[in-house]
Amino acid sequence: MFAAERRQLILEMVRANGAVSLRELARVVQTSEVTVRRDVRALEAEGLLDRRHGGAVLPGGFTRESGFPQKSHLATAEKTAIADLAANFVEEGEAIVVGAGTTTQELARRLARVPGLTVVTNSLLVAQALAHANRVEVVMTGGTLRGSNYALVGSGAEQSLQGLRVSRAFLSGSGLTAERGLSTSNMLSASVDRALVQAAAEVVVLADHTKLGTDTMFQTVPTDLITRLVTDEPPAHDDRAATELQALADQGVQIAVAGASGSPGGDTVPARPQQRRDVPLPSPRRGQVPGGTPSPLRAAAVLGEQPPGTERPRVADMRRR
Repeated sequence: MFAAERRQLILEMVRANGAVSLRELARVVQTSEVTVRRDVRALEAEGLLDRRHGGAVLPGGFTRESGFPQKSHLATAEKTAIADLAANFVEEGEAIVVGAGTTTQELARRLARVPGLTVVTNSLLVAQALAHANRVEVVMTGGTLRGSNYALVGSGAEQSLQGLRVSRAFLSGSGLTAERGLSTSNMLSASVDRALVQAAAEVVVLADHTKLGTDTMFQTVPTDLITRLVTDEPPAHDDRAATELQALADQGVQIAVAGASGSPGGDTVPARPQQRRDVPLPSPRRGQVPGGTPSPLRAAAVLGEQPPGTERPRVADMRRR
């Protein structure tokens, strides 16, 4: 493929998806990431796209949201690794909320094996992934269906979340920065995500490395409300992604980084302590010890130890330097 043909295909992919990783571009055009990076620089010089951490986005600073068919084929290995790791933070008998997105859909497929779990969601994809899990109770919000991502949005969804209290929320989005936190490109989706956050004592963000450093139009979760980020390992050359991760850790976000291969082992490293919101946890359920004593799995997660009978993907040490 000639350089002009490669660059035209790269441009078409970015226009169709809003944001594409260098890894994915290299796979589609069947060349190396070094060559793709050179092509992206050339297209950026012409004002046709903008470079971001490990990828390319539409010009103008704010990426538009791509639909489910496009997003479902992007960074699939990374999303799998993130979902594998995030599932280890869910306990038996817990009540959680799970937002809309292709990464949270991958997480839901793994939650089907957690007994006694209650999942509140506005995502038809998450509910479908759990539909045949006979030990998991699924509670769906009301609202209006947004077909591009199969999510329920609007005042009906937000009102159905009022008065809800769960232990933690699992959310994804279009972009994540240390300065602004998690953001998305759609106003209705952002409003529902904020309602999901208000219902949870802790917030876990699932975002692959291509979203690090990307800022989109509507803020959903400010950085000081994010308890933990679960992401994949950035490419070795992506210094900016590592810098963004360190900046998030410096603001108190616990960083858990899974390798795209999903290899077992590793640990979760707590970042600098941050102030938490005073949101009451739900009453202890099966799998929790009454009287406020955490279960072995929760205690292991807090202390950074391996929970009994579980294996985790490798997690990079993101301690503050």
